[in-house]
Amino acid sequence: MKDFEINPSILSADFGHLADEIAKVEEHTTYLHIDVMDGHYVPNITFGVPVVKAIRPESNLIFDVHLMIENPMKFIDSFAEAGADMITFHVETVEDPYPVIEKIHSLGKRAGMSIHPDTPIEKILPYVEACDLILVMSVRPGFGGQHFMEESLDRIAAVRKVVDEKNLDTIISVDGGICTDTIARVVRAGANLLVAGSAVFSNDDHAKAIEELRACVLS
Repeated sequence: MKDFEINPSILSADFGHLADEIAKVEEHTTYLHIDVMDGHYVPNITFGVPVVKAIRPESNLIFDVHLMIENPMKFIDSFAEAGADMITFHVETVEDPYPVIEKIHSLGKRAGMSIHPDTPIEKILPYVEACDLILVMSVRPGFGGQHFMEESLDRIAAVRKVVDEKNLDTIISVDGGICTDTIARVVRAGANLLVAGSAVFSNDDHAKAIEELRACVLS
């Protein structure tokens, strides 16, 4: 079993008390997943640059900012300046991913690329080597609390095959439906960064929820 990390998603946190919610997971993970939605690429609107900037002083976690937006290039500077450590965009939203990846790297940030579950996984495989992270969506993006799409396991395995064959350090992240029933299978398929929203923040004891997720993989 490869090393893995839980990446709590604040999409499922209490928006009225974000700083408090983040503090509850601060000592129990390395990452914080921040979903940015524009109401165009996905049918929902969530966080923007001001929220990232506001919570940055409240946490030392790695801010994994997931841009579920059209025209990601237009906003990379702003999110980098606001405090993002890793910026992930969707392969479907750009004609040529390389300039976006290069832009993110030029700002000293890690670059991630995500893929919608309806997009053939082959679309993203040529870019695995250029990215620091590949994010496989295991639900249709837009809302939290959805059920895991079982066909995602083969998609994760396809990315893992490329990473291993090329001996890369690229992180394989999975977002959607990660819970105690699914996490072990997702890690076995090859993922090593598991985005969990409802499974963490719907539990009154966020730290306990993270440890329960880990235990499901390690047991």
